[in-house]
Amino acid sequence: MLRQHPPLTYPFEPNGLELDPRYAELREQPLVRIRMPYGDGAWLVTRYEDVRTVLGDPRFSLAAAMGEDQPRMRPVARTGAGLFSTEPPEHTRLRSLVAKEFSARRVEGLRVRAGQLADELLDGILAKGQPAELVEDFAIPMPTTIICEVLGIPAEDHRMLWRWAETVLSAVTPGEVLAVDGQAFIDYMAGVLELRGREPGPDLLTTLVRACREQRLISEEELLSIACDLLIAGFVSTTNQIGNFFHQLLVNPGESARLRERPEAIPKAVEELMRYVPLLTGFSLPRYATADVELGGVVIRAGEAVMIATAAANRDPEVFEEPERLVLDRPANPHIGFGHGVHYCIGAHLARLELQVAIERVLTRLPGLRLAVPERELRWKEDAMVNGLQALPITW
Repeated sequence: MLRQHPPLTYPFEPNGLELDPRYAELREQPLVRIRMPYGDGAWLVTRYEDVRTVLGDPRFSLAAAMGEDQPRMRPVARTGAGLFSTEPPEHTRLRSLVAKEFSARRVEGLRVRAGQLADELLDGILAKGQPAELVEDFAIPMPTTIICEVLGIPAEDHRMLWRWAETVLSAVTPGEVLAVDGQAFIDYMAGVLELRGREPGPDLLTTLVRACREQRLISEEELLSIACDLLIAGFVSTTNQIGNFFHQLLVNPGESARLRERPEAIPKAVEELMRYVPLLTGFSLPRYATADVELGGVVIRAGEAVMIATAAANRDPEVFEEPERLVLDRPANPHIGFGHGVHYCIGAHLARLELQVAIERVLTRLPGLRLAVPERELRWKEDAMVNGLQALPITW
């Protein structure tokens, strides 16, 4: 089967939350070759069923990417021994240590605390007066505080952690800055783990330290990797999606009014926003084929890399009726915003709860919520691996 030449330059230029029209074109043809700024070439997968296949078929391996010249957005290749770098049975062993903490039942027990925290943050916003900044004063601290409380990380360190996360997840951070800040973050997490070893508490990091040093279920390297993975994944995506979701609600005020009147509709609305809002449009973890696999009209050879475009898959008209419309009461919504297969987002229940509570409390407490500036003045993060607003000025 013929290979395409030359490969497409990828990722496409971002435009806020708008999907590049080329994704729709690519869904109509066989898989295409892409070239990222660094690393190997790759196949780009855009159709829903093909993306699900890559996510669910063990022949496409995240672990196989370790040690390869991975296709990527910056000079430094991904390393580690945590949840995002392993496959079963190692991944199953690691995931089993933390899965209970993020089960639907355990997470539901955090709903009261999430509501309390949201109200505290909104009290502060109301006290400061109008206009307010929803990202800085609400979207960042809410999920950051919750995951830090779950893990057992001191509250006074939250702002520092966010600064490190912004650096680590930027595609344009200079190599020397990334090395310094990345190492500072790793050293910080190692210090917290040592503290939890000396001063155990009712938190997840204490559980992991015991699993490593008492039960010998994981290595020291795995302990540190899991801790770092859980922290960064535990607040960065949700923080950006809170801002992104409210952007969509503010530019569709009729939808905000309906959710305010019918809060029971918020869970379904969150699922539609997860489908519609592209959190990642140019970044995904590369997987390498461990055998020849026929997919999307081509044969992917063993040793070749594939990249998935989840945002494009979630707009596939073969699966979603009127996929380019935001339909908050969409009756069937098998989106893959949280992934699929063995690497399905372990924090999906927590993210859903935080997003539901955030929408319900903000719409209730700020009934006249609206943008404080024209939409054209909003600024999106550039060259970041996760889509999000720099700020979201609001009034009410």
